[in-house]
Amino acid sequence: MPQDTNDGYWVGFDLGGTKQLAAVYNGDYECLGRDRKKTKGYLGVESGVARIIETIQNALKVANIPASQIRAIGVGCPGPVNPDKGILLDTPNLGWKKVNLKEILEKEFKCSVTVANDVDCGVYGEYRFGDHKKSRSLMGVFPGTGIGAGFIYEGRIFRGHGISCMELGHTRVLPGGPLSGFGHEGSLEAVAGRLAIAGASVQAAYRGQAPTLMELCKTDLADVRSGSLADAIKKGDKAIEQIVYKAGHDIGISLAGMIHVLAPEIIILGGGLVTAMPDLFQNSIQAGIDSWLLPAYKDVAKLKIAKLGDDATVMGAAAWARHVMSTAEIS
Repeated sequence: MPQDTNDGYWVGFDLGGTKQLAAVYNGDYECLGRDRKKTKGYLGVESGVARIIETIQNALKVANIPASQIRAIGVGCPGPVNPDKGILLDTPNLGWKKVNLKEILEKEFKCSVTVANDVDCGVYGEYRFGDHKKSRSLMGVFPGTGIGAGFIYEGRIFRGHGISCMELGHTRVLPGGPLSGFGHEGSLEAVAGRLAIAGASVQAAYRGQAPTLMELCKTDLADVRSGSLADAIKKGDKAIEQIVYKAGHDIGISLAGMIHVLAPEIIILGGGLVTAMPDLFQNSIQAGIDSWLLPAYKDVAKLKIAKLGDDATVMGAAAWARHVMSTAEIS
């Protein structure tokens, strides 16, 4: 069994819309064991929660650490959560509503559990482990199926009254525009999210404007992934490059508004789309910011690419659970 540390062991869990990851860390945040599974939210809450428990138990087995030595578990969840009570309020990709995950997991593992939004955890992970700890304020944006954002201010996750916040993807950017999954007209998610990019790309392929993407995916929307978009662009599909650039530009305009409101020192970009096409997204988002930003705010925020990849949320969840627990112990 690994040697115990004064700080004990900590578990981070990332409940993604399509995959979930559990990881066990020692006090120095060295990963001792992990397990990954497909989320399978369609199984329903009871089966889905059982899968969460199984994934955590498997990670503990890999680490060869009994659950009794875990000091806290941090969980990052998609969608709005009540971070005070640890309740998943609405997870649109899973169809879960008002699930008290904190209560369930504390009963199962007999330790403290902290529940937060997954993007909040990801941004906190980048803050703690991505060389940004000296920043007074750090904003993160993770374009994907949705467009999530998180904000760290003076070392803490910024949140609302009884609910997580920074739902950037659900702000309205195009009156009369396409509907989001929630039926909102012209939201940023509906205009610049992964499904919007994939839909426009499939149309381009069907019209003969993206021969490489047609070869890779035909016109099957489900097959249009971040990697296939990146491959199509590398092989000369200019139409796909223009579609992705426009999405990034639209995100940048929205971020200019957030800079006017919050004036973050750094904005980091993460998620699968950005990881697959970092330069294209950084350039297009920066151009969108520059096109809308008031002159006085020009040099306020530096735009950077996230460093931790898939580990950002799970590491951030573990670190945030440890922070919350240590703060409670002090008070």
